[in-house]
Amino acid sequence: MQNIVSNTTEDLRKTPQKKSPILTSTAEAKADSDLEVDADTEVATTSAEKPLSIAEQINELTDPSFMTSLARGLAVIKAFSDHRRAMTIAQLSQKTGIPRAAVRRCLYTLKQLGYADSEANNFFLKPGILALGYAFLSSTPLTVAAQPYLNELSHRLKESCVLGVLDQNEVMYVARSHTSRVLSLALNTGSRLPAYCTALGRVLLAGLSAAQLDRYFASVVLTPHTERTVVSEQKLRDILFEVRQRGFAVVEEELETGLRSIAVPIRGASGATVAALSIGAQVGRISRDQIEDLFLPSLLNASNEICLLLP
Repeated sequence: MQNIVSNTTEDLRKTPQKKSPILTSTAEAKADSDLEVDADTEVATTSAEKPLSIAEQINELTDPSFMTSLARGLAVIKAFSDHRRAMTIAQLSQKTGIPRAAVRRCLYTLKQLGYADSEANNFFLKPGILALGYAFLSSTPLTVAAQPYLNELSHRLKESCVLGVLDQNEVMYVARSHTSRVLSLALNTGSRLPAYCTALGRVLLAGLSAAQLDRYFASVVLTPHTERTVVSEQKLRDILFEVRQRGFAVVEEELETGLRSIAVPIRGASGATVAALSIGAQVGRISRDQIEDLFLPSLLNASNEICLLLP
């Protein structure tokens, strides 16, 4: 009898046990629920990374001394570009996130002051707006000292040469010397470009402290402009370390397909990077080796001369 019981127990242990349909359904439901939670978390994370609109950035500034109306007026001015020289109230509102009524008041004020005008429903800036930036450009030692060197470089190398500074996570052109060659990007003094995918920007970012660089990556959205744009933070940090070691940056077709550029830093008396000097050319006109062999020595010489003239 004992042997029969023993054998029966052993058989039961060897027989595969069927899972309860109720338990199986419960487990599958839990797995699906976990997947849904993960998906929701991913969506929430993606949403959290969405950059704030201009209006939202303005609204976040709650300092009682802060003039919201002035900030909105400046945002409306900056919304105009080479691609959109004339814009409607609706277009400006969509681009900035500022309510239409506020945009209308800003444009009315700009018209009254002679900085803007309109034709039908389209508004555009007038030449008088240049006076707002002229005081900076004409009084800044950097731009005054650099312009003759930019002109000489462009004349000798037959390519456009630009001087840029880092402003609000972007590169801003503060001086430029043109040539007869035409690039597809229409960029002039005051133009702004992403810092992470331009030679100018990488030289300027390489000059930041570790804390400043951390703040930059925490606030910028790395968006690809071409199939070659580097949008990995870690890879960009590695590139910036190399730029810091070599003393110059070369970017190939990361901002615009067919464009290759090289840049060097301009340092102040303290040794800190205050600006960057850059030349860009079409890849069909100059190779990677040529841009370093032919352009780099001239850029470095000009940079050294400009540094000596800075206070």
